[in-house]
Amino acid sequence: MPPAAKNANAGAASTSTTATTLQRVREGSGLLTAAALRRLDDELPWYRDLPAEDRSWVGLVAQSGITAFVTWYADPSVSPHAVSDIFAAAPTDLTRSISLQHTLQLVRIVVEVVETHSDQLAAPGGERDLREAVLRYSREVAFSAAEVYARAAEVRGAWDARLEALVVDAIIRGDNDNSLRSRVAALGWSGRGSVLVLVGTTTSPLDDIRAAELRRATRRAAADVLVGIQGDRIVLVLGGEGDLVAAATSLLPRFGPGPVIIGPEMASLEDAPRSAAAALAGLRAAPAWPQAPRPVLADELLPERVLTGDHEARRTLVRQAYTPLFEATGSVLETLSAYLATGRSLEAAARNLYVHPNTVRYRLRKVAELTGWDPLDARESFVLQVALAVGRLAASR
Repeated sequence: MPPAAKNANAGAASTSTTATTLQRVREGSGLLTAAALRRLDDELPWYRDLPAEDRSWVGLVAQSGITAFVTWYADPSVSPHAVSDIFAAAPTDLTRSISLQHTLQLVRIVVEVVETHSDQLAAPGGERDLREAVLRYSREVAFSAAEVYARAAEVRGAWDARLEALVVDAIIRGDNDNSLRSRVAALGWSGRGSVLVLVGTTTSPLDDIRAAELRRATRRAAADVLVGIQGDRIVLVLGGEGDLVAAATSLLPRFGPGPVIIGPEMASLEDAPRSAAAALAGLRAAPAWPQAPRPVLADELLPERVLTGDHEARRTLVRQAYTPLFEATGSVLETLSAYLATGRSLEAAARNLYVHPNTVRYRLRKVAELTGWDPLDARESFVLQVALAVGRLAASR
């Protein structure tokens, strides 16, 4: 027989075998569906826990997957059905009961069932072709499932970023309604431990890559985090049971060369707006103290914040410095006033008060004990001098 005739006969036999295999696979679709459901029940605990109605819908999905394979096997030039198409027969409520991971498990088992029964269903001589078709189909379905995962992650990431921006903006504005707790819960905020706000600037607005790096670094630093990127300003809300100031300090390289301010530590997220307000006020006032450490606590900038009109800083100085000194006995307030008025000279203050310099030194140590600020330190004596000024103004009203 001539070679051309042999090839024609071989091609006709192959076509006949494929057609026979296709017919047998179509006729055996019920067998495949039953086998797939048995595998689901044996291997997947989540399937066994589904309500009866959802289990029946999963059966339709499994049958849809097998039907999709048969349709593709009849014409491999057509693109295989995507995972979303296979689930099209099910109600939308089913997607709330079955996660994407469950979907992938379901598709995998259906493909394995078809592969296992390939020898039984294929026409004699067509077993290899059917197994290869199953492998090609499973590869395409796997790529489709991966695409579903990627799209879902991208959508979820974009949604989380928008929700996170809304929460940070609400904290900055001082909104403290009931929705704040539910929103941060949706972002995975555990609520354990204290919370503080860290603010600073960058040399230029962050692109997507640098923003993603910032979020990863922040999540490594603290148990609970919220990241707000507002142009060239970065607002970080840190929460947890560890040392939050140390966590905030570790994030310093993520900011630009300007000042970085750490707000006061608060007991819960409901008090975070106070920390944010102090940190932002400190950011506005930081240029008045060029020698400030980096990062710097917002409460270390109280005098500069007073100069910018920060009423909370004014109240803090009165509460923590002026009031304790005013209520103290032993001429402590008078001694501090004289010491500051004489250019921070112990001897000059002693002469004005008609006491020994050691008495002035003793009373100044008492000032440090009462307020936490040491008058003998140049920076802290400036804080006390501003505290006396705002305290006297408050008392004169």
